[in-house]
Amino acid sequence: MSALLEVDDLTTAFPSAGGAVPVVDGVRLYIERGEVLALVGESGCGKSMSALSLMRLVPRPGRIAKGSIRLSGRELIGLPVGEMRQVRGGEVSMIFQEPMTSLNPVVRVGNQVVEAIRLHESLTKQAALDRCLGLFEQVGIRPQGAAARLSSRALGWAQAASHDRDGALHTPQAADRR
Repeated sequence: MSALLEVDDLTTAFPSAGGAVPVVDGVRLYIERGEVLALVGESGCGKSMSALSLMRLVPRPGRIAKGSIRLSGRELIGLPVGEMRQVRGGEVSMIFQEPMTSLNPVVRVGNQVVEAIRLHESLTKQAALDRCLGLFEQVGIRPQGAAARLSSRALGWAQAASHDRDGALHTPQAADRR
Protein backbone atom coordinates (compact mmCIF):
# COMPACT_ATOMS: atom_id res chain seq x y z
CA MET A 1 0.00 0.00 0.00
CA SER A 2 1.29 3.47 -0.82
CA ALA A 3 1.55 6.18 1.80
CA LEU A 4 -1.12 8.82 2.27
CA LEU A 5 1.62 11.47 2.22
CA GLU A 6 5.19 11.08 0.99
CA VAL A 7 7.51 14.05 1.09
CA ASP A 8 11.04 13.70 -0.24
CA ASP A 9 13.83 16.27 0.05
CA LEU A 10 11.42 19.24 0.27
CA THR A 11 13.34 22.51 0.31
CA THR A 12 11.74 25.95 0.44
CA ALA A 13 13.94 29.02 0.07
CA PHE A 14 13.73 32.81 0.17
CA PRO A 15 15.99 35.12 -1.80
CA SER A 16 18.54 37.29 -0.02
CA ALA A 17 21.44 39.49 -1.06
CA GLY A 18 23.76 36.54 -0.53
CA GLY A 19 21.61 34.08 -2.51
CA ALA A 20 18.70 31.80 -1.71
CA VAL A 21 18.30 30.94 1.98
CA PRO A 22 16.57 27.62 2.74
CA VAL A 23 13.93 27.91 5.46
CA VAL A 24 12.74 24.33 4.97
CA ASP A 25 15.69 22.13 4.10
CA GLY A 26 15.43 18.52 2.94
CA VAL A 27 12.23 17.52 4.75
CA ARG A 28 11.27 13.86 4.37
CA LEU A 29 7.96 12.41 5.60
CA TYR A 30 6.16 9.12 5.08
CA ILE A 31 2.69 9.01 6.59
CA GLU A 32 0.31 6.04 6.21
CA ARG A 33 -3.47 6.37 6.34
CA GLY A 34 -4.63 6.58 9.95
CA GLU A 35 -1.30 7.82 11.26
CA VAL A 36 -1.00 11.16 13.01
CA LEU A 37 2.02 13.44 12.80
CA ALA A 38 2.73 16.40 15.06
CA LEU A 39 5.33 18.97 14.04
CA VAL A 40 6.82 20.41 17.20
CA GLY A 41 9.69 22.78 17.75
CA GLU A 42 10.76 26.17 18.90
CA SER A 43 9.31 29.35 17.50
CA GLY A 44 10.83 30.11 14.10
CA CYS A 45 12.12 26.59 13.43
CA GLY A 46 10.02 26.11 10.27
CA LYS A 47 6.87 24.26 11.38
CA SER A 48 4.44 26.66 9.70
CA MET A 49 6.61 27.10 6.61
CA SER A 50 6.82 23.31 6.26
CA ALA A 51 3.02 23.04 6.40
CA LEU A 52 2.58 25.97 3.98
CA SER A 53 5.07 24.30 1.64
CA LEU A 54 3.12 21.02 1.73
CA MET A 55 0.01 22.94 0.65
CA ARG A 56 1.95 25.03 -1.89
CA LEU A 57 1.02 28.23 -0.09
CA VAL A 58 4.55 29.62 0.35
CA PRO A 59 4.35 33.41 0.56
CA ARG A 60 6.24 35.36 -2.10
CA PRO A 61 9.08 35.84 -2.75
CA GLY A 62 9.71 32.39 -1.27
CA ARG A 63 9.47 29.30 -3.44
CA ILE A 64 9.74 25.55 -3.26
CA ALA A 65 13.27 25.05 -4.58
CA LYS A 66 13.25 21.26 -4.85
CA GLY A 67 11.66 18.07 -3.65
CA SER A 68 8.56 15.99 -4.09
CA ILE A 69 5.17 16.00 -2.35
CA ARG A 70 2.93 13.00 -3.12
CA LEU A 71 -0.59 12.76 -1.73
CA SER A 72 -2.11 9.29 -2.24
CA GLY A 73 0.51 8.73 -4.93
CA ARG A 74 -0.30 11.97 -6.81
CA GLU A 75 2.55 14.47 -7.22
CA LEU A 76 1.52 17.94 -6.00
CA ILE A 77 4.62 19.82 -7.16
CA GLY A 78 3.78 21.15 -10.62
CA LEU A 79 0.05 20.48 -10.27
CA PRO A 80 -1.90 23.26 -12.03
CA VAL A 81 -3.24 25.99 -9.71
CA GLY A 82 -6.89 25.04 -10.29
CA GLU A 83 -6.26 21.41 -9.44
CA MET A 84 -4.22 22.37 -6.38
CA ARG A 85 -7.09 24.60 -5.21
CA GLN A 86 -9.35 21.53 -5.29
CA VAL A 87 -6.81 19.54 -3.26
CA ARG A 88 -6.68 22.28 -0.60
CA GLY A 89 -9.73 21.99 1.62
CA GLY A 90 -11.00 18.98 -0.32
CA GLU A 91 -8.22 16.53 0.55
CA VAL A 92 -5.80 18.54 2.67
CA SER A 93 -6.40 21.35 5.12
CA MET A 94 -4.44 23.30 7.66
CA ILE A 95 -5.66 24.53 11.02
CA PHE A 96 -3.83 27.78 11.61
CA GLN A 97 -2.45 28.71 15.01
CA GLU A 98 -4.88 31.62 15.39
CA PRO A 99 -8.33 30.44 14.23
CA MET A 100 -9.88 33.81 15.09
CA THR A 101 -7.90 35.36 12.22
CA SER A 102 -9.25 32.78 9.77
CA LEU A 103 -12.73 34.30 9.66
CA ASN A 104 -13.42 37.76 8.26
CA PRO A 105 -15.19 39.75 11.03
CA VAL A 106 -17.17 41.89 8.57
CA VAL A 107 -18.58 39.01 6.49
CA ARG A 108 -21.30 36.77 7.87
CA VAL A 109 -19.75 33.53 9.05
CA GLY A 110 -22.46 31.50 7.32
CA ASN A 111 -21.51 33.09 4.00
CA GLN A 112 -17.84 32.23 4.59
CA VAL A 113 -18.60 28.59 5.39
CA VAL A 114 -21.05 28.28 2.47
CA GLU A 115 -18.41 29.70 0.13
CA ALA A 116 -15.86 27.09 1.30
CA ILE A 117 -18.39 24.27 0.94
CA ARG A 118 -19.36 25.34 -2.58
CA LEU A 119 -15.71 25.66 -3.59
CA HIS A 120 -15.11 21.97 -2.81
CA GLU A 121 -18.49 20.35 -3.37
CA SER A 122 -20.91 20.70 -6.29
CA LEU A 123 -23.85 21.93 -4.25
CA THR A 124 -26.47 24.58 -4.86
CA LYS A 125 -26.32 27.59 -2.57
CA GLN A 126 -29.31 26.26 -0.60
CA ALA A 127 -27.80 22.78 -0.23
CA ALA A 128 -24.50 24.33 0.92
CA LEU A 129 -26.39 26.51 3.43
CA ASP A 130 -28.21 23.43 4.74
CA ARG A 131 -24.85 21.64 5.14
CA CYS A 132 -23.40 24.70 6.87
CA LEU A 133 -26.27 24.86 9.34
CA GLY A 134 -25.91 21.12 10.00
CA LEU A 135 -22.23 21.64 10.78
CA PHE A 136 -23.10 24.54 13.08
CA GLU A 137 -25.56 22.28 14.90
CA GLN A 138 -22.82 19.63 15.38
CA VAL A 139 -20.72 22.15 17.32
CA GLY A 140 -23.58 23.56 19.38
CA ILE A 141 -24.42 26.67 17.38
CA ARG A 142 -28.19 27.07 17.05
CA PRO A 143 -29.07 26.55 13.37
CA GLN A 144 -32.38 28.43 13.29
CA GLY A 145 -30.87 30.72 10.68
CA ALA A 146 -29.58 33.29 13.14
CA ALA A 147 -26.18 31.62 13.34
CA ALA A 148 -25.71 31.97 9.60
CA ARG A 149 -26.28 35.71 9.91
CA LEU A 150 -23.89 36.30 12.82
CA SER A 151 -20.55 37.90 12.06
CA SER A 152 -17.52 35.86 13.03
CA ARG A 153 -16.73 38.46 15.71
CA ALA A 154 -20.19 37.92 17.23
CA LEU A 155 -19.59 34.18 17.51
CA GLY A 156 -16.80 34.81 20.01
CA TRP A 157 -13.80 32.70 20.92
CA ALA A 158 -15.77 29.71 22.21
CA GLN A 159 -17.51 29.31 18.86
CA ALA A 160 -14.71 30.27 16.47
CA ALA A 161 -14.80 27.54 13.90
CA SER A 162 -12.02 25.66 12.21
CA HIS A 163 -12.32 22.45 10.23
CA ASP A 164 -10.39 19.26 10.19
CA ARG A 165 -9.54 16.77 7.48
CA ASP A 166 -13.02 15.23 7.37
CA GLY A 167 -14.80 18.58 7.07
CA ALA A 168 -16.42 18.65 10.52
CA LEU A 169 -16.40 21.95 12.34
CA HIS A 170 -14.87 22.08 15.80
CA THR A 171 -14.68 24.67 18.56
CA PRO A 172 -11.94 24.97 21.15
CA GLN A 173 -12.65 23.15 24.42
CA ALA A 174 -13.16 25.38 27.45
CA ALA A 175 -10.18 23.74 29.19
CA ASP A 176 -7.95 24.74 26.29
CA ARG A 177 -8.75 28.46 26.72
CA ARG A 178 -6.32 29.24 29.56
